Amino acid sequence: MYRFLLTRQWVILTLVALALIPTMIRLGFWQLHRHEHRVAQNQLIGDSLDAPAVAVGKLTSPGRTVARDDTWRTVTATGTYDTAHEVVVRQRTGSDEQSIGYFVLTPLLLPDDRAVLVNRGWIPAGADLTAFPKVPAAPSGKVTVTGRLKADETTGNSGIKDKQGLPPRQVSLINSEQQAKVLSRPVLGGYIELTSSSPKGDKQPQPVPEPNHSDIGPHMAYAVQWWLFSAGVPIGWVVLARRERRDRAAEAAKAAATPEKVSTAATADVRA
Repeated sequence: MYRFLLTRQWVILTLVALALIPTMIRLGFWQLHRHEHRVAQNQLIGDSLDAPAVAVGKLTSPGRTVARDDTWRTVTATGTYDTAHEVVVRQRTGSDEQSIGYFVLTPLLLPDDRAVLVNRGWIPAGADLTAFPKVPAAPSGKVTVTGRLKADETTGNSGIKDKQGLPPRQVSLINSEQQAKVLSRPVLGGYIELTSSSPKGDKQPQPVPEPNHSDIGPHMAYAVQWWLFSAGVPIGWVVLARRERRDRAAEAAKAAATPEKVSTAATADVRA
């Protein structure tokens, strides 16, 4: 009855179905792991933002990679801005997530002859992308900044290509090691994403918005979808096999009935 399952067509179909089931299951678990990572990242960001502010020097030092658990921590630093070595970071999106411009990256010189990079915020790009844009002046004199501690950007962790040969004072990545070579002084690892300063200064760059740590994304829904698809494959295979058996049985019955009709018609002709 089901000998047709041994045909070439059905053998290939069965093998494809058998391959799809574990593949879809693995894709479901991949999406589940992405969901779990997103939830853990949101929890980390929320905990870090809620933690009390600490001096930046307690969480990082020159040449040190900011620990994952310290990322997004609120930190403070006091010093004077070194606007002579201020740079802009190219191809950055504004708070509307559409406008392209620059991040303004200004070293803050600390009393102990070290420095820390401060991302003062976003400014729109001008018409001439080869010229240094007009940047709102940083507050002069002694300033105390508060912001979120971030790890140095690399091509590996950001996906941003570190382009060479850019116009003067323009960079692709926020990286303390790169800027330390220009400053010729120790620079704390990572950087501060500014949220407030005292004094504030006039017409400052647009602050970088706080990260969204409430959205868990669609990964769990995708995981469930893949698992439903994997369950649907054997069900679909059974439905197709039963339909094939029914169609073959109908064709066989039709073929058997056709000679009988022909024989009956011939007998009737003879009798006539």
